[in-house]
Amino acid sequence: MSTVASRRSQDPYLGKTVAGRYRLEARLGEGGMGVVYRARHVLIDRVCAIKLIRPDLRGETHLRAWMLREARAANRVDHAHIVQIHDVGETDDGELYLVMEYLVGTALSTVVSKGPLPIERAVDVIEQMCAALARAHDLGVVHRDLKSDNIMLTVQGGRKDFVKILDFGLAALTRDARLAPKGAVFGTPEYMAPEQARGEDATALCDLYALGILFFEMLTGQLPFRSSDRETLLEMQRSAAPPRPRSLRADMAPQAEAIMLRLLEKDPSRRFRDGHHLQEELKAFQRTLPGRTWEVQQTDAPMAPPPPPPAPTPGVQEWGTRAANFQRALARGYPNGKAPDDVQQAADTLWDLASRAARLEGELASHSQKLDATEKRGRALRAEMGRKVEELAAEESRALREAGDWRERARKIEATVSQARQEVEESSRRADARDVASLDPPKLRQVFEAAGAARARLEANQVHYEFQLAHASEKEKQAADLRKQIEELRKQLQRYSDALENDLAAGRDRIATRVKEALGFERSFDEASTLLLTHLRDRPECRDLIEELVTGERERTANARHSRVKREGDTNQGAPAAD
Repeated sequence: MSTVASRRSQDPYLGKTVAGRYRLEARLGEGGMGVVYRARHVLIDRVCAIKLIRPDLRGETHLRAWMLREARAANRVDHAHIVQIHDVGETDDGELYLVMEYLVGTALSTVVSKGPLPIERAVDVIEQMCAALARAHDLGVVHRDLKSDNIMLTVQGGRKDFVKILDFGLAALTRDARLAPKGAVFGTPEYMAPEQARGEDATALCDLYALGILFFEMLTGQLPFRSSDRETLLEMQRSAAPPRPRSLRADMAPQAEAIMLRLLEKDPSRRFRDGHHLQEELKAFQRTLPGRTWEVQQTDAPMAPPPPPPAPTPGVQEWGTRAANFQRALARGYPNGKAPDDVQQAADTLWDLASRAARLEGELASHSQKLDATEKRGRALRAEMGRKVEELAAEESRALREAGDWRERARKIEATVSQARQEVEESSRRADARDVASLDPPKLRQVFEAAGAARARLEANQVHYEFQLAHASEKEKQAADLRKQIEELRKQLQRYSDALENDLAAGRDRIATRVKEALGFERSFDEASTLLLTHLRDRPECRDLIEELVTGERERTANARHSRVKREGDTNQGAPAAD
């Protein structure tokens, strides 16, 4: 067994069942806030990743708020390119956990470490990220800590490089200052926007800046700003100009460089207006590029194998078999039917517990299936509402950009209007001069014609100016109407999400209560089994049945141990961490 596998096998959490539902099968990695395990929902056999708060951080009372916000932020967005959150909660032992979809893939940081990506591949990856972030920003969620470690490239539906954005652990609902002190600098310096580096609140434009860093990294194979000193790096983000991408890669497309440098503008107002604006530019650029021929050139390591099937575990159905074998042994030991009261009571208890546990197992499976169905319906409705918000926000983005263009043209015409007004005033002064009557008729006609022409130019420019302003106002009104619709949809989504979370919490509580009951049955069954084994072990007529019971228990333990070792070996082949 490898050193890593040995270390994992020593992890006391492996094999543990969290919240009565998630059995920890393998340790995947450790992040800033917690340790991530591959787990399996024991009732519906769904593989997932579960993050447990690091033991040394469990005393930090604000961490529950961070984790709840992580789950709610990601769930509200509900986008195909953002990791799904299935559950979040706290165990009876005070352990905080976050349950996510299990991903098999390669971190973008691993891919980039091998060198620059083909331009078509980099644009494909960045466009998917942009689509996810546009939806998040539409719903008021900012990631705050985008970096290549937080981007997983997977295969989904046969599509390679399917992007999943991980770890919304630092995501903040816009302007929510309750959980982060003002002026605190969160994030990774290499990807941090200048305003973040100054300690200002993170906005959607900070995520766009981080996209610019990622785009630069994918196309050049290096970060634009590098330093081993954090403060130096933050100052570079605040004030240093990035190197010209084409100086690092000769075949860099001018359009790619233009997009990249605009994303890396120090002044947020000079970046793209929003994710929808950027996505339009990226899609226009994609249409000029060749197809996905780069796929045959990929040299990434092969994907890790999918998770192995669960280890065989004694089910409730087996309780009936054990109870029957104990009853047979008891009949042999006491053919007259006069077993000691405590022994007979233990045998009767086994039958009763096996029957009650079988019914309870069915109830638990039913509750879990209903909960899973509720979660799926909720996810589908959230995704539908999110798409509607996204469509409206894309229209709003275009309307505001068009309004800005109209106002920019109006600003330029305003200078012409001002000049025309000065010409009118000057020509009027000439026409009103006292000596104008002394001019001969041709010159007098020229003076008045000049005054009339100046007035006509002023009126024409004034009409043109007002025309531009009217169109700008019309677009701004259109954007305002769209914003009202967006805000109403967001409120509906909030109300629905809260109601859904309450329903899910109630369902989870019902399951947790029944799981506690099941664990009580298991303890009672083990106690009754131990009493019977102790009492019947030394009776020769019962020896073969007792040996069969003991051997079966040993085989189950050995099989479970073998499966655990195999799972750890599979994990070493490259199953990714989801943190």
